[in-house]
Amino acid sequence: MKADRYMKNFLNKIKILYSDQPEFLQSTSSFFSSLIQFLRRNESYLKYSLLERMIEPERIIQFRVCWINDKGIVKVNTAWRIQFNSSIGPFKGGVRFHPSVNLSILKFLAFNQVFKNSLISIPMGGGKGGSNFNPKNKSELEIMRFCQSMMTELHRHIGHNIDIPAGDIGVGEKEIGFMYGITKKLLNNASCCFTGKSLNYGGSFFRKEATGYGLVYFLELMLKQHGIKIEGKKVSVSGSGNVALHAIEKCILMGAKVISASDSDGTVIDSAGFNLEKINQLKKIKKENKRIKIYAEKFKLIYLKNQNPWSVPTEIALPCATQNEIRERDAYELIKNGVIAVAEGANMPVTKKAIRMFIESNVIFGPGKAANAGGVAVSGLEISQNSSYINWDKNEVEDKLKDIMYKIHQSCVKYGKIGKKINYTIGANTASFIKVANAMLEQGIY
Repeated sequence: MKADRYMKNFLNKIKILYSDQPEFLQSTSSFFSSLIQFLRRNESYLKYSLLERMIEPERIIQFRVCWINDKGIVKVNTAWRIQFNSSIGPFKGGVRFHPSVNLSILKFLAFNQVFKNSLISIPMGGGKGGSNFNPKNKSELEIMRFCQSMMTELHRHIGHNIDIPAGDIGVGEKEIGFMYGITKKLLNNASCCFTGKSLNYGGSFFRKEATGYGLVYFLELMLKQHGIKIEGKKVSVSGSGNVALHAIEKCILMGAKVISASDSDGTVIDSAGFNLEKINQLKKIKKENKRIKIYAEKFKLIYLKNQNPWSVPTEIALPCATQNEIRERDAYELIKNGVIAVAEGANMPVTKKAIRMFIESNVIFGPGKAANAGGVAVSGLEISQNSSYINWDKNEVEDKLKDIMYKIHQSCVKYGKIGKKINYTIGANTASFIKVANAMLEQGIY
């Protein structure tokens, strides 16, 4: 068949082109592989080199960032902004500060962001940015100097109808404030060029909770689709950042029993289950940049040094830490111990082979493209509020988020239903592809 030959050549081509960009290759090959059956039935999407255009960013901006630390020493970092696809709207995606940041990671994040954003009923394109700057153990003034130096270049490339960055790993409300402040001064313009801002100057209620809460809303919808209740289920969560903490919080509020959290040093196991008091203590500890081991010692809990949570028996797994944290051996352990559902809170935390293992074992699997879209959904709502000079209250924003997650779930079911089963990965990828592809075709070749 024409589609099979085309896709075989296309997938081989990107394997050669991006062999030096493993994360980007993994995300693109996994995405397009899931579309083969759809493209067999819809060969019109293979014309005009549409797929080849989709995997090339519209623009990659790379620049150096020079800043001065508290000892007066000049430091130099590299920063990037990947403006991947604006067919649906202005580029939209976070800024990440972490020593692991490189071109491959940012390209994979930006590529995923294009299709994640397309699932949301707000017209936004996709992009991503960041730097290999490490904010840990830096003073507030050092972080401010870095952010201001970075924006002396990046401000030229962003704007309300151009590119609207947000936070990500290593970039919270404080960093957004520093970047927004200097950008406003450089542009002499206070229009919305960032989301994730403080409530004091245009931020939205419910932004901090959005990704974690949205993840649990999507999980609940998947379980309900299969006649299962979340109440009383044992849940393992990885990570202890913003997404993980709010996912844990929402699971508790829905009556689930959350037994784990983690950081890069290890995992804490609470066999009795977290409660809201314990989570508030963990939030406080993380706000002080302390390790999760301190929390384990405080409450006399099990601490698994240099281990993730996936060897501990659980019914639901929510990976909320980083990419590729659930590999084949982890999937094997989870399946062996009776896991019934896995939903991605982080971006690409489950490898392609592990996803296949879950699906073949009839584990309900929620891909990050759909499951963790809550954060960017509320970012889109923040843009809408800023554009209209209004503020919705917390309940209004949460209701809108619930509605967005419901519609995303409906799209996944519509395009992912295969017989009596639902493949949420195929559903999310197909629904998002159709919207981006149609927009690109309608706008011509440019």
